Amino acid sequence: MTQPQTLAQKLIAAACGREAVAEGEIVTCAVDLAMFHDSSGPRRLQPMLQELGATLWDPSKVVLVIDHYVPESDDESRRIVRIARDWASDQQLPNVYDSVGICHVVVPQHGHIRPGMFCVGGDSHSPTGGAFGAYMFGIGSTEMLGVAVTGQIWVKVPKTLMMRWRGRLADGVTAKDMMLHMIGRYGMNGGRYQAVEFCGEAVRALSMQERMTLSNMSAELGSQVGLIAPDETTAAYLRQAGVAAELDLARWQGDPDADAEWHDFDAAALAPQVAAPHSPANARDVDQYRDVPVQVAYIGACTGAKLEDLRAAASVLRGRRLADGMRLMVAPASRQDQEQADQEGVMQVLRDAGAQVLATSCGACAGYGGSIPDGASVISTTARNFKGRMGSETAQVYLASPYTVAASAVAGRVADPREFMA
Repeated sequence: MTQPQTLAQKLIAAACGREAVAEGEIVTCAVDLAMFHDSSGPRRLQPMLQELGATLWDPSKVVLVIDHYVPESDDESRRIVRIARDWASDQQLPNVYDSVGICHVVVPQHGHIRPGMFCVGGDSHSPTGGAFGAYMFGIGSTEMLGVAVTGQIWVKVPKTLMMRWRGRLADGVTAKDMMLHMIGRYGMNGGRYQAVEFCGEAVRALSMQERMTLSNMSAELGSQVGLIAPDETTAAYLRQAGVAAELDLARWQGDPDADAEWHDFDAAALAPQVAAPHSPANARDVDQYRDVPVQVAYIGACTGAKLEDLRAAASVLRGRRLADGMRLMVAPASRQDQEQADQEGVMQVLRDAGAQVLATSCGACAGYGGSIPDGASVISTTARNFKGRMGSETAQVYLASPYTVAASAVAGRVADPREFMA
């Protein structure tokens, strides 16, 4: 009789060909998918592979997304993107997504991440894949080289921290607010590089894109992975993404009596959250920062510009205009989401309010494109507000949900979106 297993343990056990694994064990896992982008991938991997005289273990298990340095605006970005495109062509990679959106959104949209998989990504927000009941985490280029050649990686079986959210979120309160609240409570090392699993009624009620926001920002909580057990919501999303294979949802559930550390939250009591410069850990209820003036609002990034994020912003901005002197920039997370938002009239609502629509890329979240002015006070849907992160060393960046960013763009100051949604 094996010890009861958490979801994290079940995923690792399957990847290393075992029935069960114990916390603290170090095991070697087979990788089902390796994702990299133009910034982390070919320009770093290609010279190392050449030096070793090595080849990719399985090109069909590699997904390359060109999203950081597009649209190319200077010689350096053109050089980086050219390396990625040339390498994809040389390797005959079957899964390449060029300038169609941000990797953490595009890869799931095309059905690449499914329950039970063990995946790595060349980006710190790779834990997004955990929303699908897959074990997915970010690694650096040296570790990625090992994966690229062998298709394997070692992992130390983590402790699981169960984040249980009871009740239901109020209107105008989102997964982004849940995440900022947890980071505000526990700090950016609260996850201790262990496995975090989100559960409870409020998590089950979330859409797939909202779950992706939770798993994505488990990186800011300092955990290795941010897991959500798959259910019918997961299956419905993947069917729409073209996954025809039968999904074994029952297998990928943690045992109720597995050893884990439990933390409880009341979703119904949660207010919209805002994180002050220069850390997501500076998150407090919106009232704590109310009336802080802002000149720039940014709705972008894998954390804050998916279809549902765009809809949330539009629900606040419909029939309203930006405050005098306010700049609102919207960079949709993927072309697919932007096209759907266009069909629904969501993009038109944003434009009518005065928004400037930017390319579907990482953009200002990665400090690229120079769209954030020096000295500005900015409210943003991005995951991080570290000094200089968005390009300007002197900008003061506040983090919030799309609802709160949109409300603040109308008010010209940090504002509670619930006052705009009556």
